[in-house]
Amino acid sequence: MTESSALSPVPVPVANRDGVLRFYFGPMDCGKSTLALQMNYNHGRQGRRGMVLTKHDRSGGPRITSRIGLGSEAVEVDDDLDLVALVTDRKPIDYVICDEACFYTVAQIEQLADLTDDFGIDVYAFGLASDFRSRMFPAAQRLFELADEISRLQVEVLCWCGRPGLLNARVVDGALVRTGEQVVIGDTGADPVRYQVLCRRHYRSGDLGVS
Repeated sequence: MTESSALSPVPVPVANRDGVLRFYFGPMDCGKSTLALQMNYNHGRQGRRGMVLTKHDRSGGPRITSRIGLGSEAVEVDDDLDLVALVTDRKPIDYVICDEACFYTVAQIEQLADLTDDFGIDVYAFGLASDFRSRMFPAAQRLFELADEISRLQVEVLCWCGRPGLLNARVVDGALVRTGEQVVIGDTGADPVRYQVLCRRHYRSGDLGVS
């Protein structure tokens, strides 16, 4: 596991070079989408041809959006989408940015590995590792098993107590919940269903720090 920054190096074009599958993970608010957008910009400005994918973005549309205001059009991934066919139909493609990859199917993670191994395409996947129950997403688990490089993003997210935030808690009507569907889309605002990043201690105790 390695540390990562938003200024990751752009691979030098080499004939018949092997592709790489990288997974960048961390809790909400750690800058995953911001890094995905920055990486797409860095590669594009070097003349590399890329494709940007997402699923369940906070915007509700086929876009990658960051809480700091950055955004980009993207291809929305649904469960039936064949990623190998999608990317190879638009070749030549040098790299693929996959935001919210934790929500992809396990079969689609296998397809990302196929793009790397069979077509030499660099794949950069970004997402959560675990859900609101602190259980690993199946797609994230498969990325941990298959990725060439795994990086925990180092933008520090804080719990309300000031400790490092590690886990994403689901909050419904002001109370932390531990049961329900694995994927329920929400943000960190004041909606009836929202998410809050907590340290391990306060996640386990269910303390949201609300008086």
